[in-house]
Amino acid sequence: MENRLLVTASPHITGRETTRGLMGNVIAALVPCIVAAALIFGWQALLLVGVTTAACVGFEYLYCLIMKKPNPVGDLSAVVTGIILALNMPVTMPLWIAVVGAFIAIVLVKQLFGGIGANFANPALVARIALFSGFASRMTAVVIPDCVTVDALSSATPLQTADMGSLPVLDLLLGRYGGVMGETCSLAILIGLAWLLITRTISPVIPVTYLATVAVLFAIAGEPVLANLLTGGLLFGAVFMATDYVTSPFTLRGKLVFGLGLGLITFAIRMWGDLPEGVSYAILFMNLLVPYINNLTRQVPLGGGKKHG
Repeated sequence: MENRLLVTASPHITGRETTRGLMGNVIAALVPCIVAAALIFGWQALLLVGVTTAACVGFEYLYCLIMKKPNPVGDLSAVVTGIILALNMPVTMPLWIAVVGAFIAIVLVKQLFGGIGANFANPALVARIALFSGFASRMTAVVIPDCVTVDALSSATPLQTADMGSLPVLDLLLGRYGGVMGETCSLAILIGLAWLLITRTISPVIPVTYLATVAVLFAIAGEPVLANLLTGGLLFGAVFMATDYVTSPFTLRGKLVFGLGLGLITFAIRMWGDLPEGVSYAILFMNLLVPYINNLTRQVPLGGGKKHG
């Protein structure tokens, strides 16, 4: 009798998703943020997005060409990194600094650690923190919709420059205040989130847990909850950076722990830190803990059980 018992390595069940398809969904989700940035800040926003994205793609192509590695440009991951990085900058950012950020994200954070799937943290996130450390005056130049530049002194968010709790909800949703390009229009971010959830590109666990934790903590502290949710980088970070496949946990329990940790650190930095904005540092710190979270929350294999002595 023919032996029908086949032993193969996992995974045994695969889907139709591809890296290119998933990245395409993320790009589609980012389009409302790009359009909102152009409407709020002008055509310079489109120029910055284009230059940063082109630089990311170019650096990835050149690095792989020089190192004689398979070229991954077609998977669109460099495009996503470029768009997210650009949306994390003020519209007044000089283009050459944006190119420096693209080099840091693609070459130093992504490719030197092995390429897509091997980076220790979100490349755009690390590049933003590096630019903030090296070009603080540029990264903290907040442009309000009427094109008046405001020096936020120590943050690129409007949390420090105005009483955000007094702004109407409509202004918070439409981005009628100063900030970096991708973070001001909450409505655009929510539209992108809806697309990512409808296409099942991301799980809602991390963003929901993250935002809920922040909301509960600020409510307990007696601070304006809605203003803290809809201003700064919280909403954009929760949707587009904290949900990165490579740098976030893969188990349900791990995602819950990850989101809870993000909320606690963000709240602590905003309440007691020197900077009112703590999203980037919270995500980076939790990215570094992801391997440990995965190990501690690993699911028991089917048929497995506790070992008996």
